[in-house]
Amino acid sequence: MTALVIAEHDNASIKGATLNTVTAAAAVGGDVHVLVAGFNAGAAAAAAAQIAGVSKVLHADSAALENGLAENLAAQVLAIAGGYSHILFPATASGKNVAPRVAALLDVAQLSDVTKVISADTFERPIYAGNAIATVQSSDATKVLTVRTTGFDAAAAQGGNATVVTVAAAADSGKSSFAGREVTKSDRPELTAAKIIVSGGRALGSNDKFMEVLTPLADKLGAALGASRAAVDAGYAPNDWQVGQTGKIVAPQLYIACGISGAIQHLAGMKDSKVIVAINKDAEAPIFSVADYGLEADLFTAVPELVGSL
Repeated sequence: MTALVIAEHDNASIKGATLNTVTAAAAVGGDVHVLVAGFNAGAAAAAAAQIAGVSKVLHADSAALENGLAENLAAQVLAIAGGYSHILFPATASGKNVAPRVAALLDVAQLSDVTKVISADTFERPIYAGNAIATVQSSDATKVLTVRTTGFDAAAAQGGNATVVTVAAAADSGKSSFAGREVTKSDRPELTAAKIIVSGGRALGSNDKFMEVLTPLADKLGAALGASRAAVDAGYAPNDWQVGQTGKIVAPQLYIACGISGAIQHLAGMKDSKVIVAINKDAEAPIFSVADYGLEADLFTAVPELVGSL
């Protein structure tokens, strides 16, 4: 029994979500192999070989794989899928784009957002916005999984000594082409990888207030900024800051929720955080039900006082 992890990378380094997925693959049992499909991605393959618990890295190199187009990456996975009992993708935008194609072409059912491996054929995944956990057993010969990275600790990026093997690259499918990429640049940590997140809700009232009140706190803590869906919909924060079921799933060491009521949509995206601090003047706000520390106060007073104390 061997599991194949589809690595996320930028052709130079391995992205953090891959490390959590390796941990999930190791829990299945058996050997863990990693596929690095890219262009001039030798450095990424070498980095994958250093991940603890990985026994082999498969390196496919082609211009058609440079930008991770879903059709081409799915074809690459299918070309080597025959020798694997499990194929695991991080449950990221890229993983969710490729995994269903692979599952459909293998004619198997996809297991989505897996948060726990019970055995080689039995897994747990959240349903109903995380209000219930489903235990799913699969009898498919090849099990295709997307892994919710917040459910697994990251494997050590160093300490492994896997063999790197070059495999033939799949041909360009010709079904799509790469037009361009707009990358948001920020001095702050990436939201899904941040150890501390400061999030704001609709109570902040405007984009100006959002930035004026929360930025100093985030700067003091070296934190990423997040927002509730209500705040994003109101235009107080950009879309890529949204935390929740329809936004980003996060599990930082510390999550500070300022003026967030705690709707189910938001809680589904952050309730696995190690420590949750809630600041809200509404004592009945649902956010207090999941908070480790709650402060019933006006955020416009409490947050500046907190910044002054740090």
